[in-house]
Amino acid sequence: MTEGLPPTEAVDEATRGLDRMSTEDLVAALIAAQGRALDAARAAAPQIARAADAISARLRSGGALHYVGAGTSGRLGLLDAAELPPTFGVSPTLARAHIAGGIDAMSSAVEGAEDNAAGFKADIHSKDAVIGISASGGAPFVCASLDRAKAKGALTVAITSAPDSRLAKHADITIVTQTGAEPLAGSTRMLAGTAQKIVLSALSTAVMVRLGKVYDNLMVDVVATNEKLRGRALRLVCTLCKVNDARGRELLERSGGSVKRAVVMERLGVDADAAQTLLDLKHESLRDVLESSPKP
Repeated sequence: MTEGLPPTEAVDEATRGLDRMSTEDLVAALIAAQGRALDAARAAAPQIARAADAISARLRSGGALHYVGAGTSGRLGLLDAAELPPTFGVSPTLARAHIAGGIDAMSSAVEGAEDNAAGFKADIHSKDAVIGISASGGAPFVCASLDRAKAKGALTVAITSAPDSRLAKHADITIVTQTGAEPLAGSTRMLAGTAQKIVLSALSTAVMVRLGKVYDNLMVDVVATNEKLRGRALRLVCTLCKVNDARGRELLERSGGSVKRAVVMERLGVDADAAQTLLDLKHESLRDVLESSPKP
């Protein structure tokens, strides 16, 4: 019986006999199928862009970004949220992930968690944005969370592979990745999960770009917490300021480790406090500071 089932529950005729294939053919078939995930995400680009603009507007006004999901979708949301602070230097409270079953669901399934129709218990405000992630679009935990967020006036965004699902119909902005049947029937950690990862990475990165966290295609708000990242921060300063390593290290030390402050200090001939004031006035956009301030 397939009537009423989401497309993610269908059987892929192209991978019939999966268990009878040679291991090489099996792996090749599974990898080849992933191309559909990229195609599905690419087709959703206009909706992803719309969501990025709407989310960045909320965050710029002081809101927070919430990710809500169950199972694989919840873990992908948590991963994306966790990567924003070290990559873009934002506060850990800016992006918050909520997974059905709580922290225990990170490493294993929590029985019945997805069916929790009460949704998440986070304190939601009208300035916030909430991304609900569900491949089938029917996870009660996710749908209830989005309904609650919408009632609070928050922006709601749905990411799903089921265009006719409850989740798709109840969000302000819906991003549908039509990945269809999974190579392993029903295993949405595969195509749908890959598409979700692509969408989330593109969406959150676009939001950070719109918030001034990127200059050109450079990670100028990187938090240098290890040797590799300290090396990257130094290269950024040296490249953007056209200085040698010794001067780059000096600028980073004087800027408190901030690449953007260091660049403004060197390029505009100001101290660290003045550099930060200029960045604050331009909403942390390094490009806006450099292009609008007179050079010494």
